[in-house]
Amino acid sequence: MFYISIGKMKGGTAPILLDKAANNSEVIYSNPLPHVLILTAIVVGIATTALGLALIIKIREEYNTVEEDDIQEMDEKDLKAYNKKNVLEING
Repeated sequence: MFYISIGKMKGGTAPILLDKAANNSEVIYSNPLPHVLILTAIVVGIATTALGLALIIKIREEYNTVEEDDIQEMDEKDLKAYNKKNVLEING
């Protein structure tokens, strides 16, 4: 609420130039920057959350679990099997 309140000026209007012919420097405009920064933070937060959820879904599809210990155990088994296969190919 603080960030939005600092953008509002008492008697200020929206920063839109309606009459280009009138060059009235006495008009007070509210600052739109705090609003833009808050909206940007919301969008970045939602995008980051969506990316994290997409990664979790892919991990779940690949390993059938999201538990770190189970995934490491599966990876170690796969690595041992891969190394054993390569040793047999080199020797055989």
